[in-house]
Amino acid sequence: MRDVAPAQDLKLSVHVSLQALEADWRALEASSATSLHQGFDWCAAWARTHDTQLLLVRGSISRKTVFILPLELVRGWFFRTARFIGSPHSNFNTGLFAEDLDPQTAEQLSDLVLGALSAKLSRVADIVTLEKMPLEWRGRRHPLAGLPAVRNPNSSFQLPLLGNFEETLSQLNAKRRRKKFRVSERRLEAVGGYEHIVATTPQERRQLLDLFFEQKKIRFRALGLPNVFQAQETQDFFHALAVLEATSDAHPLDLQAIRLCGEHQGRIVAIAGLSRKGDHVICQFGSIDEDIAADSSPGELLFYLAIRKYNEEGVALFDFGIGDQGYKRSWCTVETIQRDIILPLTLRGRLAAGAHRMAVRMKAAIKQDKRVYAFVQRWRQRRQVPTASPTEETDRD
Repeated sequence: MRDVAPAQDLKLSVHVSLQALEADWRALEASSATSLHQGFDWCAAWARTHDTQLLLVRGSISRKTVFILPLELVRGWFFRTARFIGSPHSNFNTGLFAEDLDPQTAEQLSDLVLGALSAKLSRVADIVTLEKMPLEWRGRRHPLAGLPAVRNPNSSFQLPLLGNFEETLSQLNAKRRRKKFRVSERRLEAVGGYEHIVATTPQERRQLLDLFFEQKKIRFRALGLPNVFQAQETQDFFHALAVLEATSDAHPLDLQAIRLCGEHQGRIVAIAGLSRKGDHVICQFGSIDEDIAADSSPGELLFYLAIRKYNEEGVALFDFGIGDQGYKRSWCTVETIQRDIILPLTLRGRLAAGAHRMAVRMKAAIKQDKRVYAFVQRWRQRRQVPTASPTEETDRD
C-alpha cells in the first residue's frame, strides 16, 4: 500500500466568498502553470455578471494553502454539477496549485482529493467536472493527472514565440506567411490604407467590444450558427474584463483591430480579443467585417501583426485557444490535448458521469462527419432565443 504520509494532513474547506481567499489566490495564480482563466480577477468578473453559486474549494496541508479549485454550482434538470467558474468561455483550466508542491505530495493528491471532495460537496453537488485540463502543461505534469479523465473532443493550439519574429516564422512556411502579409497590405492600400490599433482606454475597449458583438452576430446569422455571445450576461462579463486595469505582463482583455484609412476612414474590418498572463497570450475571440476589403484577409493580417507585437514584447507562447479550425493549424506548431476529469459524488453523479462520457463520444463522432455537424449547428441556431445562455463557443463543441 502506498505511503501517503506527506499529504495525509490534507484538509478541504469550501468558501462562497472570493474575498476570503484573495490573498492566497493571488499568490497561487502567479505560477506560470496556472491558467489565466482561474485568475482572481477573471473569476470575480464572472461572479459579478452571473447569478451563480460559488463553491471555492481550498486544500491545505499543515495550514498552508496548497491548492484552490474555484468552482460554481450549475443545476440541471437531473444533476447538480460543480464546474470551474466561467468554464463555458475558458480555453483551458488548471485550478491553482502551489508551485513548490513536491512531486510525491502532488502524486498523492489524486488519491486523496476524490474522497475529500465527496465529503465536502456531496450534499450540494452530484458531480464535479474539471473540464478542458491539459494533464501536461509547459513541461509540468498536473497534480490531479492521476484522476479518472476522458479526452475532451477539442484540442487547443499554440505557436511558440522564439527569439525574434523571423525565428518564429521559420517554424512555419515563412515565405508563404510573408507573401500573404504583403498581399493583404497591398489590397488594403488600394482602398486607402490601414492602421493596426490597440485600445488603450476603457472607452476604446468598450467600443471595440460592442462592435465585435455586432460583427459576430452578423457572421453567425449568415452561417446559420448559434450566437454564443448573445446572452446579455456573457457580454457583461467581457465588458467587465475589458475595463480591468492592465499591468506590464497581465492583460485581462486587450482589444486590437485593423482600422481603415482613406475613403473608409475609421471603419473597423477586424477585431481580436486577447488575454495575457506573463509570457502567455490567448486569443479569446475574433471577428471581421466582410462588407469591405474581405479579399484582403484582415483577420489573418491582424494575427500577423499581433503575434509580431507580442514577439517583440518577450511573450513566449501565442495561444489560439480551444477548437480545431484550419487557420489555427496553419499558424500553430503545437497541439495540446485536453482532458475532462469527472468525479461523481452521488448515485446521480455516477449516472451523470456516464452521460458525460457518452456526450463526449457523440461530439467526437459528430465532428468527424461534416454533414451531421452542419445539421446540428443549424438546429442549435434555430433553437436559440434572445435570452438563451451559451454553453460553449461554436468551434469548441
